[in-house]
Amino acid sequence: MKADPKADAAAAAPAAGGKGKLFMLIGAAVLVLGLGGGAGWYFMHGSGDAEASEPAKKDHGSSKKKKKEEHPPEYLPIEPFTVNLQPENGDQYLRVAFTLQVDGAEQAELIKANMAKVRSRVLLLLSGKKASEINTVEGKQQLAGEILAVVKTPFDEHGDEQEVSDVLFTEFIIQ
Repeated sequence: MKADPKADAAAAAPAAGGKGKLFMLIGAAVLVLGLGGGAGWYFMHGSGDAEASEPAKKDHGSSKKKKKEEHPPEYLPIEPFTVNLQPENGDQYLRVAFTLQVDGAEQAELIKANMAKVRSRVLLLLSGKKASEINTVEGKQQLAGEILAVVKTPFDEHGDEQEVSDVLFTEFIIQ
């Protein structure tokens, strides 16, 4: 039996049209992925103009702000304190632990080197408190500010203030 040449051509035409559509779909997908990747790169890295103008804005800040941008914060855990509180309703004591957020590893090392002074200052501060002063959220926030102030006080008579930005309580028990 002879094959009909028209039937062969008709059978090949849909196959060729299907391959053409497949190539078009693949080409469109590659184009979309390429554009998406290019746009993602552009947004991640930003335009050169935005980067050039951004440092100019930062230069107008204070030198302390510059230092904060240069050094990521370090967290320095302080060993717990247990102190007797000022008497109100009999004997009460406070057990408190906290972590200092300092501006860079250099500041962390400075505080570690002077830990005896830090602990003494904080101990004197805590032992002068009454339970009623520090058992509220506001009292704890005020205490954190006072701890921050005593830790920031220069270790040397004419030295610079320590760059401590926060006091984070990790344990706080009044009994």
